[in-house]
Amino acid sequence: MTIKILSLFAFLILVALAAGRGIMLRRIGINAFVFGVTDKSDFLLIPVVAFFVYSILAAVIGLPMPSIMKRLLFESAAAGWVGIVVCGGSLIWLALTLRAFSTSFRIGIDETTQDKLVTSGTFSISRNPIYVAFLAFLTGMILIYPNIAACIAFFLFTAAIHRQIRREETFLHGHYGQKYRDYCRRVRRYL
Repeated sequence: MTIKILSLFAFLILVALAAGRGIMLRRIGINAFVFGVTDKSDFLLIPVVAFFVYSILAAVIGLPMPSIMKRLLFESAAAGWVGIVVCGGSLIWLALTLRAFSTSFRIGIDETTQDKLVTSGTFSISRNPIYVAFLAFLTGMILIYPNIAACIAFFLFTAAIHRQIRREETFLHGHYGQKYRDYCRRVRRYL
């Protein structure tokens, strides 16, 4: 298989993991998609994600994009293969995180949740393992497709994720109190 096919397959697995968990939760009566319910500014993330996805798909299947945005920062088959490994590792990490999340997985801040604070599994290594998985995946994609568009999207996405993490931390401090503060002392925000 070529790097392009493997990267497209990895991207589809990423989407399937997140969507699959949302569908599974919906079947047991839990709405996992609460994105934008508590803060409409969540929707600012949509164009950033769309831009990143488009930049990767443009590289993979040749969608139109201005030539300056398609310009590669470097060319390296070895970097592409390292990117495939990084994407694969991030998918494994994401699957382990979704397993640890159990029924607590949400896309967005769910102010009505009654779930307990998840601190086991990948959450014993990072307070935000799902975001670590996404950032690692995107890093792998940049190694595979080191074009200007993907790099711009990566930096925008990183800033948006950090903003979301800060918002979630504020909610978790208020929702779980001292238990969350103790957890923050034991486990780092990222890694």
